[in-house]
Amino acid sequence: MESFTVKAISIIKSIPEGRVMSYGQIAAAAGAPRGARQVARILHSMSGKYDLPWHRVVSRNGELSIKDQSALEWQLKLLADEGIEIEEGPCIAIEKYRYSF
Repeated sequence: MESFTVKAISIIKSIPEGRVMSYGQIAAAAGAPRGARQVARILHSMSGKYDLPWHRVVSRNGELSIKDQSALEWQLKLLADEGIEIEEGPCIAIEKYRYSF
């Protein structure tokens, strides 16, 4: 049986350009509905190693919650380059861009 981490990495890698998923949505799809923080840890520690599209993972209401200003600016640029409209907050219209795994 695949571990939560392996499943989460597979789900994150499957998010197509121009679409996003929430931390909780990924956790639920990987078998741990209450594992949103675990998804955040996976992104933080494994994005480089597994070439994860970390910028496509947002909060459940579409907010971009990265605290580091330069990383947030990079996320904004990557999302905009994929055609995702950024709203005040910064946030995105989660229902418009949500990917269902």
